[in-house]
Amino acid sequence: MYKTLKIEDAIGKVLAHDITEVRPGEFKGRAFKKGHAIQVQDLCHLQRLGKRHIYVLELPEGYLHENDAALAMANAFCGPGVILKGEPKEGKVNLVAARPGLLKVDKQALTEINLLGDVMCASRHTNTTVAKDEVVAGTRAIPLTVEKNIVDHAVEAAHSAGGIFRIKPLRSAQAGLLITGNEVFSRLIEDRFEPILKEKIEAIGSDVLVVEFAPDDPVIIATQIKEMINVGADLILTTAGMSVDPDDVTREGIRRAGGNAECYGAPILPGAMFMFSLIDDIPILGVPACGLFHKTTILDLLLPRILAGEKISRREIAAMGHGGLCLDCDECRFPKCPFGK
Repeated sequence: MYKTLKIEDAIGKVLAHDITEVRPGEFKGRAFKKGHAIQVQDLCHLQRLGKRHIYVLELPEGYLHENDAALAMANAFCGPGVILKGEPKEGKVNLVAARPGLLKVDKQALTEINLLGDVMCASRHTNTTVAKDEVVAGTRAIPLTVEKNIVDHAVEAAHSAGGIFRIKPLRSAQAGLLITGNEVFSRLIEDRFEPILKEKIEAIGSDVLVVEFAPDDPVIIATQIKEMINVGADLILTTAGMSVDPDDVTREGIRRAGGNAECYGAPILPGAMFMFSLIDDIPILGVPACGLFHKTTILDLLLPRILAGEKISRREIAAMGHGGLCLDCDECRFPKCPFGK
């Protein structure tokens, strides 16, 4: 596939390597990049660089240049909310988020593509929250030339999946916070939950509509939840009272308010006593006391998915046990850590 030609005979041919230019005191870098098709106007420049012969690439029938292969795959891999960033370089293209939201990866399709050989794609973890313009994946052709049928298989797999990557937008919720506990309600101790939860909610693009306090009384808890819904809260977070002590009655209050317990208990540390319920379509989240003592908990894993409109099943939560152990680092690096991955 490689051939040495005189530069005047190489017009229209594809460079098989980079050509470097050095101008002392001015410039040192790439004058022509690998994959460039030689044009008539390039001849004088090549002569100034001392080139009389160059290596060119002659593609046999049924093969693609690495940049063409990467571009074809990248376009197919982009689902809603994902776009290409820049031109292919040395057979590689990055994919970025066109909007903020929740990254979803079709892991099965991605695996099938990576089994093809001579092409690859690497991504961030599915269910990662991303900002606009953040890189979410990169794909490339591994050799300089790739069989077209391999690229076609990768493109077909991506099209069948509707794109390998997509960004689901997060709705902006109007949240109600219900802080429970006799000690806090009676002002014996100062509440610390409100600022913690408010920071998390606002960081994800939502707002706190109302904050209420309730003693350890399921009737009052139920009443407060209903009142929050009546004033427009479309997401409710209750705090504490999720354990098994006799006065831990928040779960009962949620039940009396009409909450269907989709899930109580999760294989996540911290967050084992988390509760997820629904009243009609309004999510009711029971946040255990660990949220006071740990910067990152199960709430940080599930809240983005809930705001993306996902219905999270008990089986999905059970599967989160793999990777569900927070290492409780001295300096929290979440989400750049294995927690929840």
